[in-house]
Amino acid sequence: MSRMNDPMNETGSESGQATEQLREAAAKVQENLKNLGSQARDAATQGYDQVRQHATEYYEQGKQKAQEYEQTLEQYVQEKPIQSLLIAAGVGVILGVLWKRS
Repeated sequence: MSRMNDPMNETGSESGQATEQLREAAAKVQENLKNLGSQARDAATQGYDQVRQHATEYYEQGKQKAQEYEQTLEQYVQEKPIQSLLIAAGVGVILGVLWKRS
């Protein structure tokens, strides 16, 4: 009997083809996962950069506002020193009373 006509030989060949197809499919899945990982990393990096940029902008805006308030307060104190002193003393008394109660 010839081996070519052997049903076991055909099954072995089909099994080899199936194994090769599985390997190819696994390689494609692996490549797709690598691509998805790269895309996720890129998206996360881009999101992080945007958040950092917005935070920096908000920080700078807050810093400018604080400087403006400081200048306004200094100008007010220079223009009305006695009134500023009385306001500061009043706030101090109120805080002292509240602090003593707690």
